[in-house]
Parts: sequence; C-alpha cells; structure tokens
Amino acid sequence: MSNQAWILVVFAVYFSAIIGLAIRFRKSQNLADYYLGGRKLNAWVGALSAQTSDMSGWLLMGLPGAIYAFGTGRAWIAVGLIIGTVLNWCFVAKRLRRATIVFNNSVTLPEYLENRFHDKSHVLKLTAAVFFAIFFTVYATSGFVAGGTLLPQIFPGLSYQWALIIIAAFVVGYTLIGGLMAISWTDSIQGMMMLLAVFTLPIIVIATMGGWGNVAAGIPDGWYNMMQVGGQPLTWQSIVSDVAWGLGYFGMPHILIKLIAIRKEKFVNRSAIIAIVWVVLALGSAVMVGLVGRAFIPGLANSETAFINMIQVIFIDRGSLWAVLLGGLFLCGMFAAIKSTADSQLLVASSALSDIYRQADKKASDKKLVWISRGAVLVVAVLAIVFALNSYVHGGYDAYGVRIPGTIDRNSGVMALVAMAWAGFGSAFGPLVLCSLFWKRTNKIGAIAGVIVGGLTVIVWQYISFGGATLAAQTRIFSLVPGFALSLVAIIVGSLVTRKPSAEILEQLATAQQPLVED
Repeated sequence: MSNQAWILVVFAVYFSAIIGLAIRFRKSQNLADYYLGGRKLNAWVGALSAQTSDMSGWLLMGLPGAIYAFGTGRAWIAVGLIIGTVLNWCFVAKRLRRATIVFNNSVTLPEYLENRFHDKSHVLKLTAAVFFAIFFTVYATSGFVAGGTLLPQIFPGLSYQWALIIIAAFVVGYTLIGGLMAISWTDSIQGMMMLLAVFTLPIIVIATMGGWGNVAAGIPDGWYNMMQVGGQPLTWQSIVSDVAWGLGYFGMPHILIKLIAIRKEKFVNRSAIIAIVWVVLALGSAVMVGLVGRAFIPGLANSETAFINMIQVIFIDRGSLWAVLLGGLFLCGMFAAIKSTADSQLLVASSALSDIYRQADKKASDKKLVWISRGAVLVVAVLAIVFALNSYVHGGYDAYGVRIPGTIDRNSGVMALVAMAWAGFGSAFGPLVLCSLFWKRTNKIGAIAGVIVGGLTVIVWQYISFGGATLAAQTRIFSLVPGFALSLVAIIVGSLVTRKPSAEILEQLATAQQPLVED
C-alpha cells in the first residue's frame, strides 16, 4: 500500500472511532440532555471539551503561521487567550452554573438571559437568537473552510468542494446523534490528540536538526522579541487588539455551555486547573511550532502550512510504515482541532433556532423539541456550507477589516471569519454575562441594549466603509475592543435610566451567588 493509502486508513479508523463514541454517549430524551448532557460532565471532560471547542484549526494553523511569518510579536493573542481562560474559569464558571440552575434551570444562554431578567415579552431571547444565528453561521463557516483547505493538502487530488462536504457530513453526523454529551466526550479525547501533536512535533524537529543551536541559527533576528513584528516595532494598537481577544471568552456560548454542564460545582475547580494547564501548554507549543518551522522549512509560500509540511517531511516522506502511521495520527490531531470547534458551534447555533420555535409552539413536547433541534443543526450546517463554498470564489477581510484581494487565500479567510464571530459574540454577550452575574442593578432594558449595541458595533466596525475604509482598517484596532466597551456602556446607561430589578430577581440573584445545596 502507498503512504497515502495508509494515511487514509488512519483517517478512516479515526472517523469510525468518533462516530462510535457519539453512538456510545448518545442520550437525548429532552433538551437538557441534548444541549447540556443532563449536566453530567466530569471535571476532565468539561475542561478539555471547553478548551478544544475554543481553539479550532487556529491552534495548529493560524498561530504557528503567524509566528513563522512575523515572530513572537504575534504571540500577544496567545497571552490574551491565556488571561481570558484563567478569568473565565476562576470568576465566571461557578456563578454562571449556579445562575442557570436558579433561574428556572435554563438550558441555553438566550433562555438564561430571559429567565434572569424575567423578560416575559421574549424580546431579549429573540434578539439574542438573531445574533446567535448570524455569528454562529459565520463561525461554523470558518471551520468548514479550514477543513476544506486542509484535507486536499493531505490527500492531493481531492477538491476543496468535496473536502468541505465530507467534513461537514462527518461533523453534522455525530452532532445529530449525540448532542452535547457525545460532543464533549469526543472533543475531550481529541483535545489530548491536539496537545500531543502540537507539543511533540517541535521536540522531534529539534532532535532531527541536531539540537536547539542549529534551530536557533535558522531563526531570523528579532523573531524572539515580542515587541517586534517581522523585525519592525510593534504598535500599541496591535498589542491592545491582540490581548483583547481574551475578552471574548465571557460571551462565547459554545464555551460557556460546557462550564454550566459540569456535574457538580466542586468539579469546577479541578476543571479550571486542567483547562489552564492545557491552554498554556497548547499555546506555548504552537508558538514553538512556528519558530521551529521557520528554521526547518524556510521560505514557505503559505506560512500556515508549517505544521503539515513538517509532518510530511519528518514522517510521511521517510517511507517507514510506522512513521507514516504516526504522521497520519498527527494529521488527525490537526483535523481534530478543526472539528472540535465546528461541532459545538453547530449545536449551540441550533439552540437559537430551537428557542425561536419553542416561542411559537409552547406546547411542543421535549421529544419533538429534540428533533426540531436536530433539524436546526442541519439548517445551520447547510447555510455554513453555502457560505464556505462561496468563500472559495470571493475575497475576504483580515481581523482589522483590510480587504484580502484576489480569488482568496482561504487561510486568511479563515482568520477573518473567526475574528468576526469571536468579536461578535464577545461584544454582544460578554459584557451582559458579566453584568448579569456581578451587577445586580442590570435590568432587561440594559440587557437588550447591550446585545444590540455590541453586535452591531462589530458589524459596522468590521465591514462598513467610511471614507473608503472601515473603522477597523483606519484605526487598526480589533472590533472586539470598541464592541465590548460600547456594549458595557449601553448596559449601564440602559439599566440606570429605567426601572430597578424586582425584589424577586434580586432574591434569586442572591441565591445564585451562594453554593447550591445539591453541591
């Protein structure tokens, strides 16, 4: 058998194992089972599934590629993500888990917000659902585009379109089967695969090159300096924008849902330690992949292929069966990074459509709602596939709103899509989640204003031209910065100029701030 045939065997085993796990952990008799796994995630699964649903292909493609091309000055995003991870687990996880239970055992984030603010008009939930549909469709599109770009590099001759359809069918398949429980278990296992791949590869490359001295000799001057990008001084706008990515964690529904699905509150502390260690190791190793790749394979036309090119040279080109099989396993780890984000995005995106349906059919049974939710997964997936196929033809924008010309560098397109969705969720929901947990004066009007202002700010900042250029391009500031700030202002102003929360809401909020009896 050829090397490509053996790699195909590895991928077939991997695909089969993931589907098998989804079948093993399926249990979706009601919405709580489908979207929260019955709140039965243990410490390891909760931590690893939360972090893997965050990183996506960016961990093994985007970040190493940026370090390869510009040096450690692009590692400030990793710094921001580490800070955001620590703050999210240490200050938000426990309170949010309690609050979703106290406020009518809420299953989805829009449902929690409606229950938290006693919004009987349902305006808040529907507003949240609209932004869910917009930003999650964009987010899922980024995963499909990344997968459609990756597979043809592994299997030459496979077109982008067919690769995208294969990946979408795979992800949709096991998401439909098992819901959050299946996704969380498969993602936690794949999280270890991702960490193994990104942590081990730089060590193997250094050994192959004869030690760090030889590696260092091939890395350009200034690539170790975090205050430079490509040998040029780093601007304050770039540092602020990159570190600000950490703010996004407070509003990421596909990450927050894993925090509130953990079985017991006492498990959260263990999960926090596991998650923080994982993210520090993973991001630090990704930076090393970029530096080592620069020395090992200089002059790559596409810097985001550094990881896959090193696997090709070290394992697959050697011809040894065991080397090829190990290389295939590493490539599966790369693929795992992509799909472990896309599955959570599809699931939580479907919850927005399910929320809208539940509002229209209040008598629908739990069994019917589960099937409606599965149908919603298909709807979101089809939309994402259409957009992903379209992105093959048209150009995109980078994280700062600068047009990417030509027929499209799809890897840059992935980063632009991720940036759009990350900023959108972080701005629309991040400040509101924090205020709902820590500021008792927050009310329904302020909440609605925060979601609308935050979401629209990102869209306007990122895509609307003023004087021939977007605000992002003119200021070089990531849209999450103004979006988060203006959303927070809208919540504060909207809440202060309108009626105070009722005594019942304040009583429930006080209960949510204390450990629950069941824990």
